[in-house]
Amino acid sequence: MTTTFYEHWQDVPDDTWHWPDFSPAEIACRGTGKLLINEPALDKLQALRDRLGKPLIVRSAYRSPEHNSAVGGATRSKHMDGTAFDIAMSNHDPVAFEAAARAVGFLGFGFYPRSGFMHVDLGPARQWGERFPVRATAFAAETQPAREVLAQSRTMKGGGAAGVATLGAAGVEVAQNVLADTQAAVLPLVPHLDTLRWVFIALALAGIAVTIYARLDDWKQGQR
Repeated sequence: MTTTFYEHWQDVPDDTWHWPDFSPAEIACRGTGKLLINEPALDKLQALRDRLGKPLIVRSAYRSPEHNSAVGGATRSKHMDGTAFDIAMSNHDPVAFEAAARAVGFLGFGFYPRSGFMHVDLGPARQWGERFPVRATAFAAETQPAREVLAQSRTMKGGGAAGVATLGAAGVEVAQNVLADTQAAVLPLVPHLDTLRWVFIALALAGIAVTIYARLDDWKQGQR
């Protein structure tokens, strides 16, 4: 296992740091600034970052023995070996994070939902703590009823009836005027055509009423 120790993270030469999404300051001991670089552990941390495709907020990585004691860490904490990381879950789904961490080779898992972070280390394989509650999905399932087929839509039927009746009324009126002006022999039919025109007008009004009702009903049901 390749490890390198520095009394302070600022002493790390730039050309020896190979983990682009992290800095020495992020991995160093929070209490002393000391840094133990464990290359296999940092390789897995970078692989996890690449797999998830979003930043990892490192709450704790390497801990010097004195700082580990000061914060009440386990006497054989993996943090002192540079092989453990505490990662905030504020920008991650814990279930997806755990699956990705296992996939890249982390073996030890500690769950701290009240503190909002997950501990991962190189092993041995074990886990502790209460798992994070399952988060709700980002998008709710489609709950709207299926839309009516356009050809069977009540709106289209009502609108079509109104249009046909309106055209019919207009056609009757034109025919009535033509017959009145040019066909004196059929003048007795003109009063009947007038009645027919009013029938078409009534049908047009009924069609408009159906259209308005259907629109209002569809709106109430969330179909439009």
